[in-house]
Amino acid sequence: MPHPFRFGVNLMTPAPAEEWHAKCRRAEELGYDVIQVPDHLGMVAPFPALVAAAAVTERPRLGTFVLNAGFWNPTLLAREVATTDALTGGRLELGLGTGYVGAEHETAGLPFGSPRERVDHLRRTVEELAHTSQVPLLIGGNGDRVLRLTAEHADIAAFGGAYADPQSTTGRLIPVTAEQLDERVARYRKFATNREEPAELNLLLQMVVVTEDRAGVVQPLLDRVPEVTLEQALALPVLLIGTLDRIVAQVLAQRERYGFSYVTVLEPYMEAFAPVVAELGGH
Repeated sequence: MPHPFRFGVNLMTPAPAEEWHAKCRRAEELGYDVIQVPDHLGMVAPFPALVAAAAVTERPRLGTFVLNAGFWNPTLLAREVATTDALTGGRLELGLGTGYVGAEHETAGLPFGSPRERVDHLRRTVEELAHTSQVPLLIGGNGDRVLRLTAEHADIAAFGGAYADPQSTTGRLIPVTAEQLDERVARYRKFATNREEPAELNLLLQMVVVTEDRAGVVQPLLDRVPEVTLEQALALPVLLIGTLDRIVAQVLAQRERYGFSYVTVLEPYMEAFAPVVAELGGH
């Protein structure tokens, strides 16, 4: 029996208090189950943004999606988590990842580290929090070591639909094809065979566009990511492009194929995705 659907929206754009409150209330009105915030320089500061969201909403959970573990001292992060969970009435969901934008670490004067070092730090952070927090834990990432850590500790396994270009320091992302995602989910399930309770599986969508012209919408992506063909782009799990019926069918099909019952959209697509939330919420 699959998990029922949950839908999150990742609010990325900083705003004055009144505008921020309005966005959060709108997300609740549209039926989103989780209001989430990222952890990138130039975007909102995660914990105060979630406390502010909690002050004007009642139902949605509040999540970090995801914290860059490299920005945080694990002991000090545990304090932030405990306080934020208390101030949000126990609605916090903690999302963690390794971080992937080297330029942000350089700007902040923090070491970026090798992929191995970043995963090691993520593990230390998760293990520190395990002693101090009962907040639901989401871990995001597609690499083997992160997937193993996710299988061991996380309530929610979040799969990225893209991976960082290893030649880029600015966080350029290359989409993960449907077949590559099949392999990554299968890898996670292999690591998770000894779990007592199955985790929720999450996917972050990159685009939601209701249209009859699927190829026309995808073409600008092809211009930026020449590694991907038109056929591959139209099949990407993180792109929902087509009529509303087609988009609903794709969300259902991806839960059947991969197990993605927890789906997150980016802020610019909150309104476009709302009819899907209305149709499938709790389904």
